[in-house]
Amino acid sequence: MSGLVPRLLGLALTVNTPQLAAAQQAALTAFAENCFSPFLTAETARTKIAGPGIRLDFYDLEPFSAAAPSPVTGRAATAGTDRRCEVAFDGDSGPIAANTAVTALAAEGIETEAALPKTHADAAIAGTTLLAARRLNPNRVAVVHTGTRRGPNGAETFLMVERLTPEASRR
Repeated sequence: MSGLVPRLLGLALTVNTPQLAAAQQAALTAFAENCFSPFLTAETARTKIAGPGIRLDFYDLEPFSAAAPSPVTGRAATAGTDRRCEVAFDGDSGPIAANTAVTALAAEGIETEAALPKTHADAAIAGTTLLAARRLNPNRVAVVHTGTRRGPNGAETFLMVERLTPEASRR
């Protein structure tokens, strides 16, 4: 655990970008520090991630802990997934979002590449800055997607990680 703290401190410095507003920096940091945790629950996500200017879409149908499942409350679940953690905020910061996600993956030691699963083959949109699959363990794959898209107030930056079910991870 002690090795993780310096990496997260370094991550916070990477995310601290002067041209971003405080809410945008908070969203990037919240994604990096929380969305890759297998123990994140909907309640913890609301406490640690959601805030002014930050939109959260979270579900976990098969928690790794003893916590109760967190139902789908935002967009419909992507076929073949049992967990989503998505953070979005106003503005066009797609490249910074991609850098944040890559840095967070490295900080968590999630670096083994996997083929992009069929469930996400058509996920790329015009504003995509990162769409990649990483092996979480021998039985699970996660897909990370960042970029910009049209949001409720114009351009919106998003960072998302979806965990595939064991069955979908084998395809």
